[in-house]
Amino acid sequence: MWLELIPEFGGVHHGHFLPSEGHSNVALGLFSFRSLAEYESYRIKAKSHPGALSADQYKAETGCVRSWDSRFFTPLFPSQNMPNWCLHTTGVSS
Repeated sequence: MWLELIPEFGGVHHGHFLPSEGHSNVALGLFSFRSLAEYESYRIKAKSHPGALSADQYKAETGCVRSWDSRFFTPLFPSQNMPNWCLHTTGVSS
């Protein structure tokens, strides 16, 4: 459901990632927005958006999500002048 919804709010949904080994009770849904302001706008709009409300209702009715934890990350790419020690430890060569 959210794969289709996030773009409506101006974000990019990068997919859902399910465990393939190890703990089987954690999955990730990754999406991004150009700014914190756009993310905050999405959060406000989603509270009254029919599709978002339907997705939340489905989640509540099925119990498919047992807990929810939001984390915020900033991507770091080799082109962003990472220090050499970081390039070597992550396996990225310059």
